[in-house]
Amino acid sequence: QVQLVESGGGLVQAGGSLRLSCAASGRTISSYVMGWFRQAPGKQRELVASISNGGSTNYADSVKGRFTISRDNAKNTVSLQMNSLKPEDTAVYYCSLFTAYRTYWGQGTQVTVSS
Repeated sequence: QVQLVESGGGLVQAGGSLRLSCAASGRTISSYVMGWFRQAPGKQRELVASISNGGSTNYADSVKGRFTISRDNAKNTVSLQMNSLKPEDTAVYYCSLFTAYRTYWGQGTQVTVSS
């Protein structure tokens, strides 16, 4: 059974930085696309960033140039470095692992950016 556990969320002032981490167990992540999503109150869950098993990255336009996704296959972890945070980045952030049959989700970590 795949488990994804996020950490690193919290409260930060606008302009600050946070680093989210996601530790995977039950499956080696090296063969899979990994991603970070977020969901703000009253809004749909949206893709923030993804990284392929080859290291190619993709970002939402709203975070390009500010966020960086990375993976450490040896540690079975994926991270999201978030810089120049804005109040509109406030959301619950979810780690995800994509397979051909389903997507696995973590429980989420809250990120709150104060103005």
